[in-house]
Amino acid sequence: MARKSLIAREKKRQRMVDKYADLRKQLKKEGRWDELDKLPRNSNPIRLHNRCLLTGRPKGYMRQFGICRVKFRQMALEGKIPGVTKASW
Repeated sequence: MARKSLIAREKKRQRMVDKYADLRKQLKKEGRWDELDKLPRNSNPIRLHNRCLLTGRPKGYMRQFGICRVKFRQMALEGKIPGVTKASW
């Protein structure tokens, strides 16, 4: 499991991106780059990093489910993800 501080930092960045999204879009559309530079760095969506919702793991993230591959496999084998079964042939 990731450190709590890293998970909290990522959530804080997400809140900031959501807060400034409309303003950033408007400033870009109008071409006011000097005002865009004055916004907080963490308001840029490029700085976000996908993390597992359950463990906070940054690698092996599956966008479709929002969790990492380790938790996905565990939950799929337990039957907690509908429509997902282990392949066998």
